[in-house]
Amino acid sequence: MPQKISVGSVSKVDKFKDKMVVGLRLIRCSKNCRGYVYRNIFSGARQYNNGWPTNYFKKIAANVCIATGIGVSALTLYTLTAECKQSPQTEEKESTADAMKVQQKQLSLEETIERARDIVQRAKDETGSPGLVVGVSINGKTVWAEGLGYADIENRIKMSPETVLRIASISKPITMAAVAKQWELGKLDLDKPVQFYVPSFPEKEINGVKVNITTRQLVSHMGGIRHYRKDYMKKNKETDEKANASKNTGQKTKNKVEEQLTEMELDEYFITKSFQSVTESLSLFKDDPLVHSPGSEFLYSTHAWTLISAVLEAVAKEPFEKHIIKMAKELGMDHTYLDENSPLIYHRGRHYMKNKSGKKLINCPYVDLSYKWAGGGLLSTVTDLLQFGNVMLYSYQIPSSSSKQNSAKNSAVNQNNTVKPGFLKPETVKSVWAPLYKYVKKDDFFYGMGWFVNEENQKYGQGKQTKFCVSHTGNAVGGSSVLLILPPSSKAMDNPPKGVVVAIIVNMISVNLDPAARDVAELFENYYLGQDESA
Repeated sequence: MPQKISVGSVSKVDKFKDKMVVGLRLIRCSKNCRGYVYRNIFSGARQYNNGWPTNYFKKIAANVCIATGIGVSALTLYTLTAECKQSPQTEEKESTADAMKVQQKQLSLEETIERARDIVQRAKDETGSPGLVVGVSINGKTVWAEGLGYADIENRIKMSPETVLRIASISKPITMAAVAKQWELGKLDLDKPVQFYVPSFPEKEINGVKVNITTRQLVSHMGGIRHYRKDYMKKNKETDEKANASKNTGQKTKNKVEEQLTEMELDEYFITKSFQSVTESLSLFKDDPLVHSPGSEFLYSTHAWTLISAVLEAVAKEPFEKHIIKMAKELGMDHTYLDENSPLIYHRGRHYMKNKSGKKLINCPYVDLSYKWAGGGLLSTVTDLLQFGNVMLYSYQIPSSSSKQNSAKNSAVNQNNTVKPGFLKPETVKSVWAPLYKYVKKDDFFYGMGWFVNEENQKYGQGKQTKFCVSHTGNAVGGSSVLLILPPSSKAMDNPPKGVVVAIIVNMISVNLDPAARDVAELFENYYLGQDESA
């Protein structure tokens, strides 16, 4: 099959050869023309005019033909010379213009989705996750929601945006919204000791000195409540004895102590006991000593959120389980549930993990999550998570009562007096999203109140730029998740929400989805900003 050759691939040498061939052919043609004229026209004239006209016209014809050939050849060479002089500049300009067009080309929504799909597909493939579902919204509207792989491998049921999965610790920011609402209404004082709301929770001491734990400290993981590990409670003597024994024998102990286990290997992740109330579930840790003095350090703790749910239950005057689901329905999250085993929940996916060798996929064992509803016990879909993200984004960006009057002149929504209040006031959300503790010391990665927070920062000109965003990841038995909110600005805006929200869930244990979510958010932000510039 002949190859398709582009015009741009013809070199200057080839062009020069073509021009020379044309010139030589024209000279040869002039000679042939001269011979034709001489043989067929002037041969007869010599018979009747004794040779005089023939010699005269022969000379004229020869000169005309030769002059024509030389003239055309000279013109051809001149054209080639001029083209060779101009060609490099012209080609360079054309090449630069084409490069600029490529750089300035705005990706379409379809192209953006295609690139984002490749990002999440890699995240799925690299971790061996059976299924993944992703959703993205821009300015409050879902622009992409898609499932990859299987929600149920055994029954060959594909993953879809309607699949209901464990969202793990994304339960924390949802619970935080309920806490913030009670705080905003004046029913909850974040700075009162938790015993004011939950008298059954024992008072604590550090080095023999009584200390107070507040709800504000708990929602920021600074209350000193332990996480799933209990090894900190072992006395230093026991640790020293093990270290000395290992040193003396020159061998390492073969049995794994708790501090050597990964978080997902800890016993408290696999509790099967059903707790009848959040107050009852406090029994898991309420009598344990604090890890540190409240307010002095950051220690991520899911158990702390169980205590928070007991506080919320007291101020809301209804069971936490009922209160949190009722709030979810009010926010439009119609497919968010408590992770209970007995109810029929349509489109619920299966959850998976690897066997001990890490080579084979297996079903996760049964677990009962009633001990941590607030910190990691909810089921949901990516569309519900997008809905929740946009509720928070709307509340963050809606003009406050003091600025509504000024913005009303520029907003058609406000002119019609149809602007709706946010679930929370913007001042409340700003407090919730304010960075309190630097979670990762080398990066601008903080924790606020129930949310991870990235501050806007750029250390060097043209260097790496960190944009303000909030997020939360989740990790449960057979499930991993991430919810990320990327607003374009921290200022109030007309017609909110404005910005990008990304939600990703997989039915696989211990998968870090945060990098993929950030890459996807950046892609769609570039698309969104490009649309604004072209408008």
